[in-house]
Amino acid sequence: MLRGTPVHARTSTLCQAQNWRRWSGYLAAGSYELHHDREYWAIRSAAALIDVSPIHKYLVRGPDAMRLLNRVVTRDLARCAVGQIFYTPWCDARGKVIDDGLVARLDKDIFRLTSAEPNLRWLTDNARGLEATVEDESERLAALALQGPASRRILGQVAEPAAALEGLGPFRLLQGSLGGIPATITRTGYTGDLGYEIWLEAGRAVDAWDLLLEVGGAYGLLPAGLLALDLARVEAGLILIDVDYVPAPRALTPSQASSPYELNLGWAVDLDGAPFNGWRALREEKRRGSAWQLVGLEVEWEALERLYAAEGLPPQLAAEAWRGSAPIYDGRRQVGYATSGAWSPLLKRILALAHLEAGHAQPGTRLAMELTVEHRRRKAAARVVKLPFLDAGRRRA
Repeated sequence: MLRGTPVHARTSTLCQAQNWRRWSGYLAAGSYELHHDREYWAIRSAAALIDVSPIHKYLVRGPDAMRLLNRVVTRDLARCAVGQIFYTPWCDARGKVIDDGLVARLDKDIFRLTSAEPNLRWLTDNARGLEATVEDESERLAALALQGPASRRILGQVAEPAAALEGLGPFRLLQGSLGGIPATITRTGYTGDLGYEIWLEAGRAVDAWDLLLEVGGAYGLLPAGLLALDLARVEAGLILIDVDYVPAPRALTPSQASSPYELNLGWAVDLDGAPFNGWRALREEKRRGSAWQLVGLEVEWEALERLYAAEGLPPQLAAEAWRGSAPIYDGRRQVGYATSGAWSPLLKRILALAHLEAGHAQPGTRLAMELTVEHRRRKAAARVVKLPFLDAGRRRA
C-alpha cells in the first residue's frame, strides 16, 4: 500500500496536476503544476523545494562503524573527516554495483548512509563479528532538497548557525537548526547545481516545508516534482538505479550488471584502502581495462531535422526526460545502448546517457542513436561528449 511522505499533507494540496509517482512505497509528486516547465526553471534560475523523503537512510554507529562501511563501500572512509560526505557505490563479490548513495560522517564513530534501494539486510550481514549497529531511519527522518542558485540565500534567512552555513563547502554537513527545528544540513543534491538537503525528524517536516516556502517566495522558490528533477539530473550526468544500471542482485545475466568503472565511477574506487566487497575483481578490472563505459551523447540537431523533414514534419521533442533502451550504432554495427535522456531546455540539445563498448567511448566519437520518427525506426547522428553535460560552477563554489 502506498503511503504519503511526512510532508504529504502539503504536497497533496499543492499538486494541481495530481501527477503522482511511486517511490520506495511512497507517493511522490511528478509535477505540481500541469506542466513541469516552471519547476525545472526554478531549479536552474531561482530555487526549488523537492520532497526526497523516500530515500532510504541508515545510521551506522559503534567502534567498528568505519570498519563495517569500509567492508561494504568502495571509498576509504578513513579519509572522510567528521562533517564530510562521500558519494560512493557498493558492490558484490564480482565487483558489480549493488547500489549507490552518500555516506555522511556525523561523528567519530557515527555515519549515515543513504541509498535508493533497501540495504538493511546487506549492511547487517556484513556487520557480523563487528562492534557496530545499523539502524533503519527511513521512516523517522524526512528529507527536503532545496536546490538552485538562490538556495543559499533562502537558507541563510532561517538556518542556524548562519555563519557556518555561509562557509559550508560541497559535500560537507552542518548540525544546526531551521527556524529552531533541529536539522542536519548537507551541501548535496541531485541537480548538478548549488543545493542543500535538509534531514530532520519526520514530525517537524511540515513546519520546515512551510517555513522554506514562506521565506523562499521572495526568491522565486517553487515546489518541484520528479519530472523536473529527472531533467536536471540528466543534464548533470547523474545515474539512476534501475534506469542507467541494473542493481547486481536483480541482474538476470552477468552482462546486465555493471562495475563502478563501467558506470564512469572509477574515481570513487579506492583500491589502496582496506579490501572491500568486490575489491579483488575491481583490482583485476583496473589492470585489464573495462569492456564498457558510460558516456554522454549529444544528438545532432541537423540530423534530427532531416529525419522529420523527410516526413513533412518539424522535429518532435519529448517534454519529459525519457527512460528506456535505445540502440547506438557505429555504421551498421550496434556498439551500445542509451538508457535515459532528455531535451535540455537550458542547453537546447538532445542529451542521452549511454553504455558503449570501450573502443567507442572517447569524446568526439561520431555514432548514431536509434529513434522513432512517424512509427519508423531511424538513426540520428550523435557524438560522444564528456560528462556532465551541464557544469554549473555554483555547485562547487
